[in-house]
Amino acid sequence: MQVKLISHTPNPEKLVAAAAKLCYSKSSAEDILEKLTEEETSSFIDRLMKLGHESPLEHITFTFALEGVSRSLLAQITRHRIASYSVQSQRYVKSREIKYVIPPSIESIPEAREEFCSAMEMLFTSYNKLTEILEKKYVEQLDYETADAKKQNKSIEKSAIEDARYVLPNAWKTNLICTFNARSLINFFYHRCCNRAQWEIRGLACEMLKIVRNIAPNIFSDIGPGCLKGICPEGKMSCGKFLKVREFFKSL
Repeated sequence: MQVKLISHTPNPEKLVAAAAKLCYSKSSAEDILEKLTEEETSSFIDRLMKLGHESPLEHITFTFALEGVSRSLLAQITRHRIASYSVQSQRYVKSREIKYVIPPSIESIPEAREEFCSAMEMLFTSYNKLTEILEKKYVEQLDYETADAKKQNKSIEKSAIEDARYVLPNAWKTNLICTFNARSLINFFYHRCCNRAQWEIRGLACEMLKIVRNIAPNIFSDIGPGCLKGICPEGKMSCGKFLKVREFFKSL
């Protein structure tokens, strides 16, 4: 998995502070931005986060490029609907080599790893075979007397992989770009940095949090799973390791 921050709102904390101050000021947004010092911004952000006044956080965004994540992770991250996603399409992009994510529990057991990799190779073979069969079928259906016959040839592979992709597993790797506003990111970290989150998306969330803390430390310094600031919200399903969790995110 590769996680890269490829774009973000310039001077994010200053913008958030200005947006919040504007609600209670007679000054214009430009005047507020011009007069805000770094110290005032830090102080105001700290007060804002303690009060839980989160709507100004929606003015700043962070865009990540995620590479080599599984389709299983894709299904989970897109449940966070207040975000934007652009995903490498299996409908238009043919899988030309075996690329998949191996869960650590399987990777650690040679016998399980061998079985898993064997299954991936079998499915990839089936994918290629299905693509070949479907391409042959579509070629036979072409009407070369029509004006569009040659153009239809170009869409044959696309039509074939559109259905052949159904055989590819959740483990298959994909790439995507996603954009979150800061408020939505905090919600994402609240749920996905938790020990009960699935291992792959938890690893992703922790890496994303580490990145944004460097960009906007006053906003994200105390952000993480729900147990950082109080009782674990998971109740009876808690991992029971909140002290270790707090220490981990303190040093992240």
